[in-house]
Amino acid sequence: MSAQDRLTDALYGIGWGTVKKLPEPVAVRLGRTIADLAWKQRGKGVKRLESNYARVVPDASPERLAELSRAGMRSYLRYWMESFRLPAWSPERIRNGFDPKDVHHLTDGLASGQGVILALPHLANWDLAGAWVTTALQTPFTTVAERLKPETLYDRFVAYREGLGMEVLPHSGGTAFGTLARRLRDGGLVCLVADRDLSASGVEVDFFGATARMPAGPALLAQQTGALLLPVTLWYDDSPVMRGRVHAPVEVPESGTRAEKTSVMTQALADAFASGIAEHPEDWHMLQRLWLADLDPTKGPA
Repeated sequence: MSAQDRLTDALYGIGWGTVKKLPEPVAVRLGRTIADLAWKQRGKGVKRLESNYARVVPDASPERLAELSRAGMRSYLRYWMESFRLPAWSPERIRNGFDPKDVHHLTDGLASGQGVILALPHLANWDLAGAWVTTALQTPFTTVAERLKPETLYDRFVAYREGLGMEVLPHSGGTAFGTLARRLRDGGLVCLVADRDLSASGVEVDFFGATARMPAGPALLAQQTGALLLPVTLWYDDSPVMRGRVHAPVEVPESGTRAEKTSVMTQALADAFASGIAEHPEDWHMLQRLWLADLDPTKGPA
């Protein structure tokens, strides 16, 4: 393990070991202080966040984009402070920490026994939403996690999410899809963060007027298993409670090839994600390149 990897692992270890012991107001102030410092340094992540917001809010002035990126970093650090503290939250705190609208789409789907796929973008705190599902709804679910470096950091994330009641599968290795399909056929719940895919199997979608690539997995799983596919969007307000919405199901088209159906369904997911991101852009934590024009300069202006 390199020195950089050891440092990264140690910092996350400090976060989970120390931040969760802090009183909540102290953790909130600490997160905001770190966010403001990072924003003032104007590193690559902040600049990319601002560039992404420029696509979401195309008429924003430079001053408005700066305001958005500052708010975005504060939202991003709120996510981390909450995530570090989630293992220490009581069941009551978790139940009261999230207020989703139209959750009947989820509960009705689970009651039908057909299996449900929740697809989310990188909005607000998807880990808190997952903890709410396992706690308030008493419903376990399966998700996937990207293999991180160092391996010890990946192990930390898996242990953290398993501690919140999630079954976590590695994204690599090729076996995750089959396991997810089995869980859905058994009437289970699968939750996937699905607004960014840089692999060759990603589906191209129109996203805020430009082409991006999103994973095909949610649409393919719905087609193969008959599970309900539900987009979910999340956001913060000025309260300690995270808000959210479970959107209406994305239907499987009646005609077309599998690839055509997958394209239509993934575009529907992208549209649902865009609606939530447009309403609360500062809570979209996309600090990486997403649009193809930003990934490949030959496809358009960066």
